[in-house]
Amino acid sequence: MNIIWRIFLLSAALVMASLPRSASACAACFGRSDSKLAQGMNMGILSLLVVVVFVLGGFAAFFVYLVRRSSMIPGTPAAAGELGPKSKEI
Repeated sequence: MNIIWRIFLLSAALVMASLPRSASACAACFGRSDSKLAQGMNMGILSLLVVVVFVLGGFAAFFVYLVRRSSMIPGTPAAAGELGPKSKEI
């Protein structure tokens, strides 16, 4: 069984090595960046980037909301303007 497996792997490697180089690359990777495949890939990357930016913006907006909301509670240092260390004059 071991010999059959080795023969199979060797023949598969030989078939892959005998294929033309352009058969293993898509149009975007091979250098033709004006094809429909490359444009679709670029749009996919852009849409994923937009989703990430909106999610991170949502987190940032939520934390800004929490800071503003906590500053409206009376008696907290944020409401009294005492966020930084107090300077003591001698």
